[in-house]
Order: sequence, then structure tokens, then C-alpha cells
Amino acid sequence: MNIVTINLAINIVLLLAICAMLVYLVFLLIKALKKYIKSEPVRKEKAESAKSLGEVLKRHRTECKMTQEFVAETLGVSRQAVSKWESGLSDPSTTNLMALAKLFNMTPEDLLKEAQ
Repeated sequence: MNIVTINLAINIVLLLAICAMLVYLVFLLIKALKKYIKSEPVRKEKAESAKSLGEVLKRHRTECKMTQEFVAETLGVSRQAVSKWESGLSDPSTTNLMALAKLFNMTPEDLLKEAQ
């Protein structure tokens, strides 16, 4: 056998190996996609029950039978600021969050845990 024949045989073997790897990768990709399509969303329940911080603040305020104006006066902010917090247009500062938690008779950590 001459060198050209040996080089040709090596090239054919390498080409076959590369083709086999590509076929195997496509097989793995199809297998993964089938598994993904059949799987259910992991956080479906959390997504449905997730509440924003604003929703949590509004719920606690209404449960405590407080108006936005009362909360605003107690914290020393405007009623519009409280409205923005509850609508999700802005978030209260850390200081205001701590004051809100105290006003609602809870810890800031518990308040944040409710907001998912």
C-alpha cells in the first residue's frame, strides 16, 4: 500500500467518526427535546400564586383597615408614594419598608417573604 491509499483510508475513517458523532449529537438533542416537551412547568403553582410586593402591601393595609393617606402620614411620605408602591410603579426604600412592616405589626423579612 502506498502513502496516498493510507491517507485516504485515514481520512475516510475520520470522516465516518465525525459523521457518527454528529448523528449521536442529533439523537441526544431529539431525546432532550422530547423530554422537555413532555415535562410540566416546574414553577407553575408559584407563578400563579406569586404576589408582588405592592399586592402584599395593599393587602396588609386593607386588612389593617388603613387608608393610603394614613399610611403616608405615618411614614412621612406622600399618598402618591404609597399608591406607587402598591401599584408596583416603585418600591419603598429599606427604611420605609421597615416602617411599613412595623406599622403592619410584622417583620420586614416576613413582608418580603410574602412577595414572591
